[in-house]
Amino acid sequence: MSDVFKKALSLITGTPPKETLKVPKNRPFKRLTERELLNLESQVGASLFGPVPTGHRREFFCLDKDTWIWHEEWKDEKGAPKSTTTRYELHDNGILKVQEGARYKYIEGDELKNLRVAIRMYYEQVARRVYKRDPQTGAKLA
Repeated sequence: MSDVFKKALSLITGTPPKETLKVPKNRPFKRLTERELLNLESQVGASLFGPVPTGHRREFFCLDKDTWIWHEEWKDEKGAPKSTTTRYELHDNGILKVQEGARYKYIEGDELKNLRVAIRMYYEQVARRVYKRDPQTGAKLA
């Protein structure tokens, strides 16, 4: 079973992930800037696909109502920095995958299914872990 589906199962069973969010110090939560909130949301998104390998940096977040970003940074076997960014744009006729140096294409099949699961998990986990809200009702969590 893939990590994405394990995470989906944890959502269904109500077992929360064990990762903790790195809330900026010396700032009351309700006063976080939009950028700081986006960083917290990105931490949640990064954890949806399993542990981030040591020496890697991963981000997955909703930039705006029609744009999702997946970004990874790491060092290769020679220590040279590497990175990749994928932008997913939601259009009326599908989801366009945009990568630097690659052909733009609409995703389908397993990739589309997995992205939909990741987006649903993202919204549910961000609601719970960042905004302390029930993802179904929007009510504050106790």
